[in-house]
Amino acid sequence: MTLTRRGLGAAAISTTLGTGLAAAFVRRAAANNLEKARRAGELVVATEMHFAPFDFTEGGRQTGLNLELFTEFGKEIGVKITFQDLPWPAVLPGLEASRYDLVGGPATITRARSERYRFSVPVAEATVALLKRTNDSSITKPQDIAGKQLGGATTTAQLAQFQAFVATLPGTTPPIREYQSFSEAYADLAAGRIAAVANSLPNIVYVAKQRPNVFSVVQPPFGTKSYFGYIGRKDADSAPLMDALDAAIVKMRNDGRLSAMQTKWFGQVFDTPDKPIEPAL
Repeated sequence: MTLTRRGLGAAAISTTLGTGLAAAFVRRAAANNLEKARRAGELVVATEMHFAPFDFTEGGRQTGLNLELFTEFGKEIGVKITFQDLPWPAVLPGLEASRYDLVGGPATITRARSERYRFSVPVAEATVALLKRTNDSSITKPQDIAGKQLGGATTTAQLAQFQAFVATLPGTTPPIREYQSFSEAYADLAAGRIAAVANSLPNIVYVAKQRPNVFSVVQPPFGTKSYFGYIGRKDADSAPLMDALDAAIVKMRNDGRLSAMQTKWFGQVFDTPDKPIEPAL
């Protein structure tokens, strides 16, 4: 029998189809995001592919920790993972507009974001540190950036911490130059247009490892101890998908796959919690 009216209520469906078929119809109509992905055989994950070593392109192809981790997650839930590459400022608005159900940035877990979104269990440390030019002997500790032109990526938690840190420094420091992506900031750093870039430790350790003659990490990190996680919406339809992601990450953490990925992409293993955290930021 074909239903010709949209928005038919449960009672009407029951009358038309019978109780058993009506219940199945309602369950199908109310499928959550995990069930929808399984039916489609595909889960779309939004990201920004200028955030090495989590997500970036090499030879025109996506690579990085996110690709490996989500490939494993796709196997766990039985779907193909398709990444959508977007500028970071557009990623979270797209999630809120339900253009996709998961953000694989990842992003720093903060109190403000946690009030609005649901984060996965952490996948790496996100404490903020500075990247400088290797030949710049004027910067040996974070406080040495006072008075210099600096750079960061716009609308990021790293930029917010950077701005707060710079405000504590003596003298007058120019406003931090904001870039659409960290790749642009690194290019200006290499060219000498800015003196330092602030980003999370795993990211700048990777950048410095790739080009040690150009870039160096300034120790110690100046930011508050924090972690990276993936982001979903805080609603009932998203809960099963986020639960499945948490379970997959914990499984990878326990069986060694996560530490192997961290070693490959960061050159070290981060001791991450095995459950959602209360943010320190």
